[in-house]
Amino acid sequence: MWLFRIYQNNMENFITLKNNQTIPLQDIPVLAYPEFLELNISFVKEDANHCVNYYGFPVLDTIKLICCIADDVKQKIYVSSSVIKKDRQEPITSFTARKLCFHLFERELHENFAIPYYDHPWLKPVRYPIDRPNQENTIANYPFYQIHSEELHEVGVGPIHAGIIEPGHFRFICNGEQILHLEIQLGYQHRGIENLFISSKKILQRNILAESIAGDNVVGHTTAFVQLWESLIGFRPDNKLVYERTLALELERLAMHTGDLSAVCTDIAYQLGGAVFGRLRTPIINFMQHWCGNRLSKGLIRVGESNFPFTMALANELTQVLDAYEPDFMEMYKEMKSLPTVLARLEKTGVITQKQAHRVGLVGMAARASGLSRDLRSSHPFGLYPGVLHEPVIKNHGDVSSRIQIRKEEIIQSIIYIREWLKNIPEQEKQPTVLPMPTANTFTISLVEGWRGEICHCAVTDLNGDILHYKIKDPSFHNWLAIALSVRNNEISDFPICNKSFNLSYSGHDL
Repeated sequence: MWLFRIYQNNMENFITLKNNQTIPLQDIPVLAYPEFLELNISFVKEDANHCVNYYGFPVLDTIKLICCIADDVKQKIYVSSSVIKKDRQEPITSFTARKLCFHLFERELHENFAIPYYDHPWLKPVRYPIDRPNQENTIANYPFYQIHSEELHEVGVGPIHAGIIEPGHFRFICNGEQILHLEIQLGYQHRGIENLFISSKKILQRNILAESIAGDNVVGHTTAFVQLWESLIGFRPDNKLVYERTLALELERLAMHTGDLSAVCTDIAYQLGGAVFGRLRTPIINFMQHWCGNRLSKGLIRVGESNFPFTMALANELTQVLDAYEPDFMEMYKEMKSLPTVLARLEKTGVITQKQAHRVGLVGMAARASGLSRDLRSSHPFGLYPGVLHEPVIKNHGDVSSRIQIRKEEIIQSIIYIREWLKNIPEQEKQPTVLPMPTANTFTISLVEGWRGEICHCAVTDLNGDILHYKIKDPSFHNWLAIALSVRNNEISDFPICNKSFNLSYSGHDL
């Protein structure tokens, strides 16, 4: 009840949006920083709410802060803002000291703008942008946490890995084989993609940039971008465009979940599972190549149009692919789960409790494996999802086994959705030849549930309707800390399967 009273008293202090909604920037209330902090802390005290984005951008000699809190029950997004001096010397209170889920957002604000916090518990670099105020902060001198003891030892893994994998460094503190602490250092491939969205002026350039955010989540990030841009220009996609994008999103989920099952089996030396699941992934991505010419779906999703319309012939081909995939998948999964040697490696390994998941602010598949119902397909529906009344798959043990089960059940769920959608392919409607410019001085937010979890793109336009600021948040941004927590008190040999069970994105984090 007290929280409801805070909401009532502060209705003028925030604005309520729906997913993929554009509003005038001036409609976002600007609060003094102490009120801004208290408002957003009060929001996340309620279990149904979580922060989907919190960032800043320069405006003259100030930094404008924007915080977006999603209400997963009411399907609303609460947006508020504050302004602080760019060269502020006096430290301010951090959100993180009160709620850990804000920790990485504030670390990024500190790194980008040198915003001083006097009580942030872990104020370390995040991405090493080229224009960071403190050029002395480099990857080479990252301040790893240390424990000085003759009985403990450190183990470093990466950034160069044994397989074809992106760069990231993992620093373990171990007592014998037992992991006491893990710190994960990223930022090796910071590409400045958000700034490229501003400097690239052609819509096709920006579309291709969206495809390049994370190579294994092309459909998810590109869908977020096109939804955002179409909201900015007031364009409503026809049923065929919505159909194709949602279908591609579930096919991406199907392919990536299958590939992850293969990777987990490989890491526990279960070669049959690794080989069969790997083989089953191939026809799915090969179908995408037949559809649009690229196995990762690049080129498929474009603002306001489709260069590769989905046809009845493609539907028949996809039906055959699923008919061959499904029985083999179920047989292999059943065999894998029947083996005590496999279960011994998966069960009670890499546990994240529901309390930890909530504190860290986990999203997506990892959150659902720990009992949190965070799935934008039901909480902030988009595409075809309002018509399917999506029910998130929830597990409660928070271990590797739960994250494996989530993948299996979501694969079956995706197949059910796809088969149903293939029964009724919308007709192609006439597409506009010229799209309008975005509206000036506006703010837009787009949320998409990718296979890994919650994707959020935000944009602010300037006086001419061009992009003034673009903000991207991959689900990995929320979830990397969970890997470090999950391996505590596990043996170091369990780290690979813990890592693979999350399968987070280095490039999606580094941007």
